Amino acid sequence: MVDYHAANNQSSAGGVQTYMEQENDWDRDLLLDPAWEKQQRKTFTAWCNSHLRKAGTQIENIEEDFRDGLKLMLLLEVISGERLPKPERGKMRVHKINNVNKALDFIASKGVKLVSIGAEEIVDGNAKMTLGMIWTIILRFAIQDISVEETSAKEGLLLWCQRKTAPYKNVNVQNFHISWKDGLAFNALIHRHRPDLIDYDSLRKDDPVTNLNNAFEVAEKHLDIPKMLDAEDIVGTLRPDEKAIMTYVSCFYHAFSGAQKAETAANRICKVLAVNQENEQMMEDYEKLASELLEWIRRTIPWLENRTQEKTVQDMQAKQEDFRDYRCVHKPPKVQEKCQLEISFNTLQTKLRLSNRPAFMPSEGRMVSDINGAWHTLEGAEKGYEEWILSEIRRLERLEHLAEKFHQKAAIHESWTDGKEAMLTQKDYETSTLSEVKALLRKHEAFESDLAAHQDRVEQIAAIAQELNELDYYDSASVNARCQKICDQWDVLGALTQSRKESLERTEKQLESIDELYLEYAKRAAPFNNWMEGAMEDLQDMFIVHNIEEIQGLITAHEQFKSTLAEANKEREAIQAIQAEVQKIAQSNGIKLSGANPYTTITPESIDNKWEKAMDMVPLRDNALQDELNKQNSNDTLRAKFATQANTVGAYIQAKMEEIGRISIEMNGTLEDQLTNLREYQKTIMSYMPEINTLEGYHQLIQEALIFDNQYTSYTMEHLRVGWEQLLTTIARTINEVENQILTRDAKGISQEQLQEYRASFNHFDKDHSGALMAEEFKACLISLGYDVENDKQGDSEFSRIMGIVDPNGSGAVTFQAFIDFMSRETTDTDTADQVIASFKILAADKNFITADELRRELPPDQAEYCIARMAPYTGPDAIPGALDYMSFSTALYGESDL
Repeated sequence: MVDYHAANNQSSAGGVQTYMEQENDWDRDLLLDPAWEKQQRKTFTAWCNSHLRKAGTQIENIEEDFRDGLKLMLLLEVISGERLPKPERGKMRVHKINNVNKALDFIASKGVKLVSIGAEEIVDGNAKMTLGMIWTIILRFAIQDISVEETSAKEGLLLWCQRKTAPYKNVNVQNFHISWKDGLAFNALIHRHRPDLIDYDSLRKDDPVTNLNNAFEVAEKHLDIPKMLDAEDIVGTLRPDEKAIMTYVSCFYHAFSGAQKAETAANRICKVLAVNQENEQMMEDYEKLASELLEWIRRTIPWLENRTQEKTVQDMQAKQEDFRDYRCVHKPPKVQEKCQLEISFNTLQTKLRLSNRPAFMPSEGRMVSDINGAWHTLEGAEKGYEEWILSEIRRLERLEHLAEKFHQKAAIHESWTDGKEAMLTQKDYETSTLSEVKALLRKHEAFESDLAAHQDRVEQIAAIAQELNELDYYDSASVNARCQKICDQWDVLGALTQSRKESLERTEKQLESIDELYLEYAKRAAPFNNWMEGAMEDLQDMFIVHNIEEIQGLITAHEQFKSTLAEANKEREAIQAIQAEVQKIAQSNGIKLSGANPYTTITPESIDNKWEKAMDMVPLRDNALQDELNKQNSNDTLRAKFATQANTVGAYIQAKMEEIGRISIEMNGTLEDQLTNLREYQKTIMSYMPEINTLEGYHQLIQEALIFDNQYTSYTMEHLRVGWEQLLTTIARTINEVENQILTRDAKGISQEQLQEYRASFNHFDKDHSGALMAEEFKACLISLGYDVENDKQGDSEFSRIMGIVDPNGSGAVTFQAFIDFMSRETTDTDTADQVIASFKILAADKNFITADELRRELPPDQAEYCIARMAPYTGPDAIPGALDYMSFSTALYGESDL
C-alpha cells in the first residue's frame, strides 16, 4: 500500500489543503450503509461517464473498470485537460499498480492529500477505497474551484444554490441531503436559468418522486447532465447521501456558470453603451440648442444694426416699441437658453470625464466661447441700436419743430409780400400832384423801413432751411424750393424798391406839399406794427423743452415781455393821437381827406385790431407755459421715482453679487445641503423679480414721456438689466458646480470628508477668492497634498503634466471643478477599453470577432443594434461572412482610435 500523505506536504494552498483533509476524512462506517453506497456508486459512475464519453468510452462497474488504471488515467486527462505519463499496456498486476500510481501521483500533484488510499486497494477492486478516490477527484476538479463571494468549494456551492433558489416558494436549501428530498430545489435551479423548461407553479411539494424525475429528465434532455440519482432512492432514504447530491448539483453549477459569465459580460457592455448613448444624446441636444441660439443671434444682429431713418417721430417710436418688445419678450428666453447651454456643456464634460471618455468638442463655431462672442456682439449691437433710436427721436423732434417754424415764418413773410411787387411797379406818380408825389415818396420811405424790418425774418427763414438741410430733413426739397422762392422774391423786391425810389426822387422837385403828420404817423406806425407782428409771432411760437430750467427760462422771458406792454400801449395811443390830430386839422380847415394816409397802409383800425389780438394771445401763452411747467414737474417726479427704485435695485444686485461670492467660498455641510441652500437662495433672488418689473414700468413711462436725462441717479436701465442677468447666471453656475461635484462624488466614490478637505485646501490657497488658482497657487496646493512638484527638473516635468490635465486650454488658472476631477482621477478607477474588449471576447466565445446574431442574443435590442451600426467589418485571417470588429469599436469608445 502506498501512502500519499507525505506527497501532499508540498500542497500549494494551505486553506485548500485543510478543506481537502476534512473532506477526505470520509466516514467509512457510512459506506457500510447499503443505501448510501448504492447512491454513491450510481452517482459517481454517471459522473465519470459524463467525462469519459468525451473520449469515446465509459465504465459499467466503478470498482472493476478502474482496476487496470487505464480508464482512471484517461478520466484524469479529460477532466484536467493535461497529459499524464504514458500508461503501461501489460496485463500483469505490477503493470496495473504502476498505472494506478501514475494516476494517484497526478492527483497528489494537484494539492490533494490522499489518506489510506493505495494503488493495491484500487487494483484489488476495494469498493469503498475506489469510491473515496473518485469522491476526492470530484472534490478537486468539480467542486474545489467553485467560488461565490469569497467562499469556495462546498460552502461556495451551497451559497450559490441558496442565492439561485431564494425567490422560490417551498424551497429552503440549508444542506446537501434532506433539503433536496422533495425535488423542488432541483426544479428551482433549472427554472431560475431556463424558465422555458420548467412549469414550476404546477409542481407539488407532496409529490417528491414526480418532482425529482421531472428535474432529472429535463436536465438530461436539455442541459446534457446525465441522470446520476434515482428518485425512489432519495425519497426512500431518511438522509440522502451528501456526496452524491453535491456531485450532481455541481454539474448544474458548471452547466450554468457559462451563462453567468455571459450575463456579467453583457451587463458590463450594456452599462458602457448606455453611458455612451446618453452622452451622444447630450451632444446632439447641445449642438441643436447651440445652432438654434446662434441662428437667432445671426438673424437678430442685422435687425439691430439696421439704421434706416424714419420720417416722423411716431414711426421712430414704433421702432422703439418693437425694441422694447424684443428686450422684454424675445430676449429673456434666449438668456435662459444661453445659461442652460453652458450648464449642459459643463455637465456633459463632467460625465465624459467620470466615464473616462474624451472631452466633447462641439462642431466648429459652436463652442461656448463662440456663443459668448456672438452674444457679446449682439449686446453691443443692442446698445448701439437703443442709443440710435433715442438720438433719432431727438433729431426728428428737432426737425418737426424747425419745419413747422419755417413754414410759419414763411407763411407770414409770403403774406406780407403779397401784392408788394404790384405796388412797387405801379406808375401812379406820373399823374399825381406835387403833394401826392411827395406823399408817395414818404410812403415809399416808410415801405423801405418796413422792408428793412423784414430782412431779419428772411434771414431767419434761410437759417432754418440751412439747419433742416444739415439735419437731413426728409422734405428738404420742398423747404429749399420755398426758401429759394422767398429769397428770389426778396431780391426782386429790393430791386423794385430801389427802382421806385429813384423814380420818385426824379419827380420830387415837381411836388411840394408833404403832410408832416401823415409822415410822422407812418414812421411811428410802421415799427410799432412790426413790433406787434413780431410779438404775435413770438406769442404763437412753438417751443420744446426737456427740463424745468428751460421752461422757467421761457416763463421769465414772457414775463419780461409783459412788463413792456404798458410802454407799448402808450406808443399805440400816441400814434392814434397823430391820426386824431390830422382829422382835427382837416375839420378845422375844411380839408376833404381821401380817407387814406398817403405814406402808409397801416390804419389806426389795423393797429387796434392787432393790439387786441396780441392782448388775447398773452393769457393763452400764459396757459401754454404753465401747462408745460406742470408737465416738466411731473417728469421730474417720474425721474425721482425711477431714481429711487433704480438706486434700491442697484444696491440689491451689488450686495447679492458680493454675497454669492462669499457663499461659494464659505459653504459648509453636505453637497446636498449646499445644493438645497443654493436653490432656496435662488428662489429668494427670483422673488425680487417684481421690483425689477416695477423699475421696468417706471423706465417705460420715462421713455414714453421722452425724458432723456436723470440727475437723481447714475444707474441706467441697461446697466441694471445686465447686472440682474449676471446675478441670475452666477447663482445658476454656482448650483451647477455643486451638481457636478455631486456627480463626481457619486461616480468616483469620494466621501463628503474628502470633498471638504479638497475645498479647504483649495480655499486656503485661493487668496483673492476668485474661485480659481493661478499656477503658483496650484503648485503650492499640490505640495501641501504631498505631490513632488518642487522646483527641480523632475518636479517641473510632473507639474507640467498635471497642468496639462487640469488646464488643457492653457489659461493659467485652475477651477475648483478641474481640481476635483484631478483628485478623483488620482484616487479612483474607471472602466477601460481593455475591460470592454475582454467582455466582448466572452460574448464571442474567445473569437477575435463577433457576429450580429451573437450581439442580438446577448444584449438588449437597442444596444445590440447600436453596436451593429457602429462596428466595422472584421478583416483578420480568421474572418467569416458577417464578422464584426469589436476591438476597434471598444477602443473608439474611449477615444483611442477612430471607428
